[in-house]
Amino acid sequence: MITPDHKDTYDPLDNIPEELKTTPHWVVWKYEDHEKPKRDKVPYNPRTGRNAKSNDASTWGTFAEAVATFQRGGFDGLGFVFSEADPYTGVDLDGCRNPETGQLEPWAGTIVERLASYTEASPSGTGVHIFVKGALPAGGRRKDKIEMYSEGRFFTVTGEHIGGTPSTIEERTAELAAVHAKVFGRPEENSQKQAHAGAESANGHTNPLSDEEIILLAQRAENGALFTQLWAGVVQGESRSYPSQSEADLALCGLLGFYIWPQSRTH
Repeated sequence: MITPDHKDTYDPLDNIPEELKTTPHWVVWKYEDHEKPKRDKVPYNPRTGRNAKSNDASTWGTFAEAVATFQRGGFDGLGFVFSEADPYTGVDLDGCRNPETGQLEPWAGTIVERLASYTEASPSGTGVHIFVKGALPAGGRRKDKIEMYSEGRFFTVTGEHIGGTPSTIEERTAELAAVHAKVFGRPEENSQKQAHAGAESANGHTNPLSDEEIILLAQRAENGALFTQLWAGVVQGESRSYPSQSEADLALCGLLGFYIWPQSRTH
């Protein structure tokens, strides 16, 4: 049974694994609504106070810099950026935790127990973030209430350790692959589905694809690098730069539309 980690008096930042603290991939963040139902968590460079970029290490700082900036006020929390330069993968389980009791939904508890690595509550208390060491398989990154990233994204970090999970970040490559396959399907299964979908489309039939299949197809296309950049929420990237988030979102919608409405494709 996964239970909350209760202590009478403590600084939750003390719970953050030391190896994460010594990796200079830290940012601060604050809520910005941008007229959306769910407020965005926007990352900022702890050294300059300017916007941080998930693909630009020069906009990140050390843990000490992030803590000092956060404590001066004006920001809502700390964040850690995943990149190819570190061995970490983050697993985000949303809407799975009772913030009053700390109890997890059964599906989330199963994933937490399977990965058995440092896990903490999200800022809202209704979700959890799992930090593991290990390679994330190719394919899906987001489905329903589950997200997995090893680069190009940042996770909020609270230090609100979930009791019953390790206080350290463990190597979980095999376990991560098993969970990924359970959530998104195995690569060979996805390939078979794509081939079947392509055959039906060629015959003039409309075959709706799942979210994961659409994402995988887009990532493997000739403009896959651009799609991956936009899907990660990166406005200024190596593939292309956009003057605003709204224009980048519009470009992403255009790329997705190619797969969502297969009758519009040319063969």
